Amino acid sequence: MKKYTIAVVGALGNVGTEMRDILEKSELPIGDLVLMDVAQNTGKKVRWRDAEYSVIEAKPAAFAGVDIAIMSAGEKASLELSPEAVNLGCVVIDNSTAFRMVPEHPLVIPEVNADSLENHRGIIANPNCSTIQMLVALKPIHDKYRIKRVIVSTYQAVSGSGQAAVDELQKQTHAFANGEEILTEVYPHQIAFNILPHIDLFLENGYSKEEMKMILETAKILDPKIKITATTVRVPVTTSHSESLNVETEKSFEIEEIKTLLAASPGIELEDDPANNVYPLALNATGKDAVFVGRIRRDFSTDNALNMWCVSDNLRKGAALNTVQIAQELVKRDLVRVP
Repeated sequence: MKKYTIAVVGALGNVGTEMRDILEKSELPIGDLVLMDVAQNTGKKVRWRDAEYSVIEAKPAAFAGVDIAIMSAGEKASLELSPEAVNLGCVVIDNSTAFRMVPEHPLVIPEVNADSLENHRGIIANPNCSTIQMLVALKPIHDKYRIKRVIVSTYQAVSGSGQAAVDELQKQTHAFANGEEILTEVYPHQIAFNILPHIDLFLENGYSKEEMKMILETAKILDPKIKITATTVRVPVTTSHSESLNVETEKSFEIEEIKTLLAASPGIELEDDPANNVYPLALNATGKDAVFVGRIRRDFSTDNALNMWCVSDNLRKGAALNTVQIAQELVKRDLVRVP
């Protein structure tokens, strides 16, 4: 079997660390691993599969000989490095916003639209974390019952803002418990014991960029005919995003049919026994690969509608795992090449 040289760019960040962990346990035929990060991290050592690797600086020449680069270094770095990597024959899977809405670059969730990889031009975009878990849950319903409209409200963990946000939540919680002054740096308001209906910048239409990402990415990945509106909220949880989904379909359904369908769908685990306090929880989803769904019930306010609760680890399926799954799909389809 052919083996591939895989690069992780942003290898020491939160998502990059998850990528390394997932790659270590994956069945990808990896011949060599290249770890890249910012210049100040050059030379740092990382253990991976019982060997020690040195981090190198992420710059164009570093991509020579790399087959697949998994990027988690931010939009600016991706815009600078990805085209250079492609010119060197490397296929890039990018976790930033840089290429998501560029028409010629596929935006991929393997359980949802893996076929779009067939026409890639060297760069594949990884969707927004909140979009990924939502569409994994919605894809089976759409295929069978055709979704007309979705109303989504998210409850997003602070790790989505990076390690500095995780540290801020911990410091604020400690300060609150000890009666000390609470300082805010990452968010405009205190996040500990608070909820912020504010993720990313606000736009002229009143929506945040995070909300528009979910709307626009759903159209590109699943179906542009689906009407969708979103409210995205930051909550004082370290890891795993939760979502409330209200879904209206064209065709009628029975709730038990929906549960059976979702339980049998790839990437989904059904946790739906409210009478025994069984439903998806952020704490339980953390560190796991699945998208967990539960609280599935009919919306009696209109025809052919349901409510459901959806939870997933935003650093794994919402970012690192999805990129590795894209790499696995490229290998499976023999698409590890730049057209």
